[in-house]
Amino acid sequence: MSDQAKQEAAKDLPLKEDIRLLGRILGDTVRAQEGEAAFDLIERVRQTSIRFRRDDDIAARRELEAMLDSLSRDQTIHVVRAFSYFSHLSNIAEDQHHIRRSRMHAIAGSAPREGTMARAIEAAFEAGVTNEQIADFFEEAFVGPVLTAHPTEVSRKSILNCQLKIAQFLDARDRIQMTPEEIEENDAALRRAVLTMWQTRMLRPTKLSVLDEVDNGLSYYSYTFLRELPKLYVALENLLAKHGETWKNMELPAFLRMGSWIGGDRDGNPFVTADVLREAMRMQSTVALEFYLHELHILGSELSLAQLLVSASDQLIELANLSPDKSPHRSDEPYRRALAGIYARMSATAENLLGHRVGRPPVGQAEPYASADELAADLETVHRSLLANGSGTLAQGRLRRIRRAVKVFGFHLAAIDLRQNSDVHERTVAELLAAVRPGFDYRALDEEGRIAALLEELATPRPLASPFVQYSDETVGELEIFRAAAEAHRLYGRDCIHNVIISKTDGVSDMLELALLLKEVGLLRPHERAIDVNIVPLFETIGDLQAASATMDRLFAIPGYRELVASRGDMHEVMLGYSDSNKDGGFMTSGWELYKAEIQLIEVFKRHGVKMRLFHGRGGSVGRGGGPSYQAILAQPGGAVQGKIRLTEQGEVISSKYANPEVGQRNLEVLAAATFEATLLAHPEAAPRAEYLEVMDRLSEHAFKAYRGLVYETEGFEKYFWESTVISEIANLNIGSRPASRKKTTAIEDLRAIPWVFSWAQCRLMLPGWFGFGAAVRAFLAERPDGMQVLQSMHKEWSFFATMLSNMDMVLAKSDIAIASRYAALVRDEALREAIFPRIRAEHQATIDALLAITGQQELLDGNPLLKRSIRNRFPYLDPLNHVQVELLHRYRDGNEEERIKRGIHLSINGIAAGLRNSG
Repeated sequence: MSDQAKQEAAKDLPLKEDIRLLGRILGDTVRAQEGEAAFDLIERVRQTSIRFRRDDDIAARRELEAMLDSLSRDQTIHVVRAFSYFSHLSNIAEDQHHIRRSRMHAIAGSAPREGTMARAIEAAFEAGVTNEQIADFFEEAFVGPVLTAHPTEVSRKSILNCQLKIAQFLDARDRIQMTPEEIEENDAALRRAVLTMWQTRMLRPTKLSVLDEVDNGLSYYSYTFLRELPKLYVALENLLAKHGETWKNMELPAFLRMGSWIGGDRDGNPFVTADVLREAMRMQSTVALEFYLHELHILGSELSLAQLLVSASDQLIELANLSPDKSPHRSDEPYRRALAGIYARMSATAENLLGHRVGRPPVGQAEPYASADELAADLETVHRSLLANGSGTLAQGRLRRIRRAVKVFGFHLAAIDLRQNSDVHERTVAELLAAVRPGFDYRALDEEGRIAALLEELATPRPLASPFVQYSDETVGELEIFRAAAEAHRLYGRDCIHNVIISKTDGVSDMLELALLLKEVGLLRPHERAIDVNIVPLFETIGDLQAASATMDRLFAIPGYRELVASRGDMHEVMLGYSDSNKDGGFMTSGWELYKAEIQLIEVFKRHGVKMRLFHGRGGSVGRGGGPSYQAILAQPGGAVQGKIRLTEQGEVISSKYANPEVGQRNLEVLAAATFEATLLAHPEAAPRAEYLEVMDRLSEHAFKAYRGLVYETEGFEKYFWESTVISEIANLNIGSRPASRKKTTAIEDLRAIPWVFSWAQCRLMLPGWFGFGAAVRAFLAERPDGMQVLQSMHKEWSFFATMLSNMDMVLAKSDIAIASRYAALVRDEALREAIFPRIRAEHQATIDALLAITGQQELLDGNPLLKRSIRNRFPYLDPLNHVQVELLHRYRDGNEEERIKRGIHLSINGIAAGLRNSG
């Protein structure tokens, strides 16, 4: 073993010790709960699987398969549960190891790592970026992670709560030097937590409702966002303060804010209604207000400053005198009385917004706040008084964090985006127009005719909807959603909903149809030339991406629409969809068309004097635009970020990123740091050589042909997909409110991209994340004798291409063609199986060969040894789950529909998803 390998092994030793500890506790739990025989079986499976992976032992593989194929129903459940829970426990240990390593760097005072704000700011000053430029960045910046509810998050909230407790107990072992008694107590607590997890049902007995999804999403605010996001702002302000007097006592604008689709995304989800939107907004507000009340109560107990000992500003005294707290015991404690008054007003605010009080009863009655800005102003009064009277240290603690929280979260917690398919808007507008203009067939018009009709209606404040007309249920529902949005603006402020997204945008009329519907409820006011929300086109398919710049160019050329954009600060958001473009054209073509669309959009926006904000619809898997966020943001073309970016956080990625508070803060910091660097630091590779663009066009063309040839042009592929993956079982799993397909068909075109990608991940093929690359490189090399040298140069010099290959590297490392072959055997038609799987296997090997040749690696993930070790350590625990899943699928599809068989399949889906971490 080399010295470097020894050093890496030493770094990983605490991780291995944690995994051994948790594995031992899990084993003891299984033995105690299920018996010695169950424990012995699980241990035999584990050791055989490790032997197979470590030694590439064919005999061990056959032994493992025979052992797993012969399990009884009860044994199957024991094995699946044990290996699934081990995957979850390994995730906890890995997260804790990342935290441990970060703390060691901080304690040692070593150089800040890539992706931290410390490194980004240091690099900016070294590059000559001025204080004014940095201040301008923060003034204009907007970074918005958006949580979405999509059917790949298979862990229940109860399981996540158990995991959080286990993480806390592990963390305690690192943070303090324990006595033997404390270690014994910690061990006992860990054992209780693991036992609780083992005895907690992993699967949901019923399908999630949308409001269940809202509730699950809100748990991450309790775990992470409400506390960690204010801490991140404080840390960043403290960091800047070290760089000169300019930054002393400066408070940054609220540039990093959370968003949500949960409760507002009705594209293909009939269960998202106006009532659901109202309740989602109320649930979000409840979480925010309860947090403020809790923090205000504690803050009041902390600021027990006596007027005899410290002075207070006139404004603070006035605030204290307005307080309903008239107790003589606190008559000389103005800060405490002022905070009691703020608490009372917040309590009244909660009753006003929610219909009931939350938190502790106030000391007396008070008027509710009309807005979060009023609350912020009162807290500002407390802050300024403390500063003015020598108590600035007290202002830098809890008060500073709650002031920041109010500015970031308001009374609404997170902005809910509304999203609907353009076809629904089209039908709604057509029905409204037909009611006021009998015989007028809007849908029969061509694009120019539609634009003319819509502009005519948008020019007048006259509403189209009438209470005397009976509309279809769809039209009634759409109008009610927009009325609920306007109502939310009045209750919670305009920040609660400020983006309305149009799925499948393919023309200007799609944008104007939405504008007309917004006008119906007063969110667009033509006489004021103003609009209260952003109209956001979502360009998803390959064709839509190719037409995106022309659509926006035509739109900005319309004077009336350009005036609306001006009312939004000359800023316009555009969303780019990775999921459908990938399903439509494959991994490589999707990524390349997105990149080209951004370049073209940059030019269009610049020409019209409009600031662009890109919204990236990235999923968890590489097949849906996933991968490390830091590299992805820096790999955007020059000028694409401009200090503004939003991106979706989806599925199991949400829990892996944000369930642990410290990991969550780190991931939020990564988004901020990458946006800062992409905007202020020049990256020469952001402007690639013209030759590289031409090469990518050729590669994309070849990859597109290979992908379409397999997925859409191979007879029987649809049947092959449904039989060789767990797509049918995923469709029936209680993991989300949204149907797996847009229509009641098995067509690939109608299938949602998320279950499409998730299904390929479960069978360890990960096809959407790599297929077509090997064929593309082979065809390109046949055209260019020097092709390999060109591709190698592209990898070294162009971050976009390097990031694409890095993500593909990760996907291929998580795939396993031998295991995938067992899933292929589920296809009953042998001729169909033999016509398709060998093609996939050959392309898989060709892709690996091409990747290694371009990157210069000897093996996959040589450039990321930490991830390589992590994946290799996981495989022995993933393999048994895959083997059991295949056997259960055989039994189930042969007619054995016992509840235990279905439960075993669903449990295995959970465990494999946990082991892969970013599979959906």
